[in-house]
Amino acid sequence: MTLPFGALRAFEAAARLSSFSRAGDELRVTHAAISHQIRHLEEWFGRALFLREKRGVRLAPEAKSFAETLSSSLERISAEAELLKLRTRSEITVGCIPSIATRWLIPSLSDFLAKHPDVTIKVVYAMAEQRLRETGCDVLITLGADTFEGVVCHQLFSRATQPVASPRYLERKGSIDHATQIATADLLHDETTAHWAQWLDKAGVPLTPTLRGPVFQDFNLLATAAIAGHGVALCPVELCRREIENGDLIVLSDIAILAQESYFLICRASPQKSISAFCTWFKSVIE
Repeated sequence: MTLPFGALRAFEAAARLSSFSRAGDELRVTHAAISHQIRHLEEWFGRALFLREKRGVRLAPEAKSFAETLSSSLERISAEAELLKLRTRSEITVGCIPSIATRWLIPSLSDFLAKHPDVTIKVVYAMAEQRLRETGCDVLITLGADTFEGVVCHQLFSRATQPVASPRYLERKGSIDHATQIATADLLHDETTAHWAQWLDKAGVPLTPTLRGPVFQDFNLLATAAIAGHGVALCPVELCRREIENGDLIVLSDIAILAQESYFLICRASPQKSISAFCTWFKSVIE
């Protein structure tokens, strides 16, 4: 007769708890089921493993070492099972600058999760100046390439930045289709007035001593203000492609600045399968 492995779990619980009833509660079976399993195991050993007493049961002294070994082994098996479970269900931490997270990543994320139900995605904010090894992320979606060794950079789209405004602003202010008209419009600034100064200089418009208009700390705030009709903003046209295609924003000039810069998806070289799948998916999203 082979060792009844099915009875070992009942024996371990009963030995650890010194009770058939509590072992049954833990394993969600009856006291009688535990007793049956223990008797089956005792028949295999040819000896009693528990001393039956009026107030309950007590582990036989000669079975103590076996019970301790079994308990330790089951703990190791449980730990290995948890590790296997984690390896089967991958977690990817994606660091993403807010402008891309709100426009491209989050709106499409359900599509990736539907295609990869065993992958858990954790999305965290990344600053534009951060690089992959500084974030502790598996994937970084940001402005600029990463020059550190051991990483792969996938170019997503250009940062070419042009003036845009909402239809409601143009309805209120009239047609704006020349650089001099843009210069006198209500200008909206992203963190600093420097980009508007750069654009006006490229457009050949004389700079005023002070560029007026509200300054927004975050690009998402700037874009919201532009869509709401508060003025003309400088926005990366590829980043705001959906707003432009939907008609929420209208490009006012072909003159662009920052065209030499790009947004990138960055990961380690030879990434694990789930990370590679995410990178391939996201690149398809922004195409």
